[in-house]
Amino acid sequence: MEGGIPTADASAFRDCFSLAWKNPYVLRLAFTAGIGGLLFGYDTGVISGALLYIRDDFKEVDQKVFLQETIVSTALAGAIVGAAIGGWLNDRFGRKLALLIADFLFFVGAVIMASANGPPLLIVGRVFVGFGVGMASMTAPLYISEASPAKIRGALVSTNAFLITGGQFLSYLINLAFTRAPGTWRWMLGVAGLPALLQFALMLFLPESPRWLYRKGKVEEAKAILKKIYPAHQLEEEMQALHESVEAEIKETGSAGNISCSELWKTKTVRRGLIAGVGLQIFQQFVGINTVMYYSPTIIQLAGIASNQTALLLSLVTSGLNAAGSIASIYFIDRTGRRKLAAISLSGVVIALALLCGIFYQTTTHSPKVTTSITSHLKNYTCPAYSSAANANGWDCMKCLKASSPECGFCASATNKLFPGECVISNDTVKDVCHGENRLWYTRGCPSKGGWFALVGLALYIIFFSPGMGTVPWIVNSEIYPLRYRGICGGIAATVNWTSNLIVAQSFLSLTKAIGTPWTFLMFGVIAVFGVCFVLICVPETKGLPIEEIENMLENRAIHLKFWEKRSDNLEKNIQIH
Repeated sequence: MEGGIPTADASAFRDCFSLAWKNPYVLRLAFTAGIGGLLFGYDTGVISGALLYIRDDFKEVDQKVFLQETIVSTALAGAIVGAAIGGWLNDRFGRKLALLIADFLFFVGAVIMASANGPPLLIVGRVFVGFGVGMASMTAPLYISEASPAKIRGALVSTNAFLITGGQFLSYLINLAFTRAPGTWRWMLGVAGLPALLQFALMLFLPESPRWLYRKGKVEEAKAILKKIYPAHQLEEEMQALHESVEAEIKETGSAGNISCSELWKTKTVRRGLIAGVGLQIFQQFVGINTVMYYSPTIIQLAGIASNQTALLLSLVTSGLNAAGSIASIYFIDRTGRRKLAAISLSGVVIALALLCGIFYQTTTHSPKVTTSITSHLKNYTCPAYSSAANANGWDCMKCLKASSPECGFCASATNKLFPGECVISNDTVKDVCHGENRLWYTRGCPSKGGWFALVGLALYIIFFSPGMGTVPWIVNSEIYPLRYRGICGGIAATVNWTSNLIVAQSFLSLTKAIGTPWTFLMFGVIAVFGVCFVLICVPETKGLPIEEIENMLENRAIHLKFWEKRSDNLEKNIQIH
């Protein structure tokens, strides 16, 4: 295999940026493909803000938590299908065509959403967007990985993660920009089509992945592209490595043709790669990251911030930290290593989730009481469940908001929002009366003196998650599989990621209603503890290894619990011999 193990240290970060001067072609490939990450991020972020205004326009959405979850989650269901088909498309027709199809589907979905006249058409548009996001999410890092020199591969694939988080931050800015525009949420969702159009136009002028071309027998085309990526003295080594990789495949399987599921599992290197890659994708989602991104304005309102605009503005903080974290990942990923970074990231997430659990427990158990004296303006709107309750004197804001048939809201005291307020029917008329008396109106969370600490908890969560688990699963999945299986295995991992995302997003609001917000965050924290154990036991370190040599590392790798220690000299020598 090519040239042993290159050293991946702090110089990888410097090399990534010096490349902009020495060889801008590689960065152009990486950033153009990375717009697929921007699509992913924009959709994740934009729906969190748009949902607040969709609820205002369509009363059935406001009244049904399941419908809110469905509007968010149908894009994820579409992404599951898109990722699954994307794996096959990548292997059959190449990475470039898969990205072009993803852009087209995303643009169609954005147009449908912007013109929707009700929840059904809005959901159809979300499905189309999901198809596009699912394909792009697994194709973009794969394309970047296959067009990157080994030493800076992690940093360049991290640009895809940066564009994901950059897309989320951009979506919050656009959400804020359109809060006072007519058709608020239509603009928010419709603008999503512009990045798809941009990438479609740019991809028309970029080449196919050189590694995919080589495997399909288009050796001269692959070599012509690799000449633009590698210096002359490394080109022949890279071509030889590709040749040996394809020859080894054919020797092992008898052909370079179709792949069966049994073949994936029976091949040791693929099986070990899938366990690590798929496991990372599962834990990335089940520690709750996309509940924070899809529902961050709602979470902030659950903590006692009443205003839609304030909730959106505060969500910019978490989104901005997420983008900053992905920039930090570009520095740390080839310096610290994938495995260690993931373990540190998940350990910090455990601490942040424990803090959020405590904050929301305090918020829900110390909410303001319901006053028995009703103002004249609201006396005809008293909540029926409160009026008929035998223990009405024991009611507080949280008890009021859980009332149903009809649903009720809490009009806070004009003197101090933490003083006893009134439990009244939740509708626009009552909301206007409450606001007319210069009082705050609550339907999704209760006033709390500690509510602002929820923002601190969310910020801490993002600070730990983004540089590590935000990027490591995608990077590992883009480099850990042998060339023959890379498209199909990447598709499997992305499909699992989106399926996990769907399960968490579809159940989050229901869980907060069923078991409470604090216990929902506690559950995510317990899962994160298991995630740390999984990373230490099952995930190998791929830092600095040329893609073709990772296969040898998986073949010889044993469980290595002391993740802070380097691989043994024997293993390193064994890989170099190959």
